[in-house]
Amino acid sequence: MTTPTTDKVFASSVAQLYETHMVPLIFEPYAVDIARRLAARPVARLLEIACGTGVVTRQLAALPGIAAIVATDLNQTMLDQAKTIGTKRPVEWRQADAMQLPFPDAGFDAVVIQFGAMFFPDKAKAYAEVRRVLKPGGLFLFNVWDRIEDNDFADVVTNALAGVFPQDPPRFMARTPHGYHDVRQVEQDLARGGFTAKARIETVSARSRAGSPQFPAVAYCHGTPLRSEIEQRDPAALARATEVCTEAIAERFGGGAVDGKIQAHVIATQRN
Repeated sequence: MTTPTTDKVFASSVAQLYETHMVPLIFEPYAVDIARRLAARPVARLLEIACGTGVVTRQLAALPGIAAIVATDLNQTMLDQAKTIGTKRPVEWRQADAMQLPFPDAGFDAVVIQFGAMFFPDKAKAYAEVRRVLKPGGLFLFNVWDRIEDNDFADVVTNALAGVFPQDPPRFMARTPHGYHDVRQVEQDLARGGFTAKARIETVSARSRAGSPQFPAVAYCHGTPLRSEIEQRDPAALARATEVCTEAIAERFGGGAVDGKIQAHVIATQRN
């Protein structure tokens, strides 16, 4: 699957809305889950890749067993947002490309990626980089979204936008965030990246809640690269597209507080 360059671009306005809307809507529960899985593991040095606006970083920085954290992202705007929010203790923030990590071999006890692997243009190459910077026995812990049909708001928004742009539906959510849900493919890519230990894969469901149907509509249409897809089709269509998505969410979940399913795969393996 070819991933358009725009799928990886988070402008400053998108980064802010990502933090205020997408983080509480879908990312926070899985950040807590990632931290819980590391809570009992002593880690001298941890690398986080694709840290975004720091939702996982903040959880990790609260763990006493992790001595040092290096948090990276490809997008400087996301890092700037993360640094503005800050963490409970110092974190080293670095702009870095997962395809060519600027770190020496075997420098980390653990590598964490929350919902970033789907964006890698060559998953096996990125995993090989993760393996390279891990110490022998080091932990690689990451998660990826399950298929879009198991993630309610993303599915409703995608289907609603197909009605707004029937000739060329915006497919960012299905193509990229939810386009890497086949765990057999994940296992194959890990093996191609040099991970020979059997991965432990757990499918984790959670709830996505908001005070109104408009909140998730704004989150997806304004706080992700989906915004670029909408504006590329019609620069004046963003407000109308958001309104249509709001109506679609209200039709399915009601006009007040809304509650939808989210689901992801959590993968853990180690470097032999």
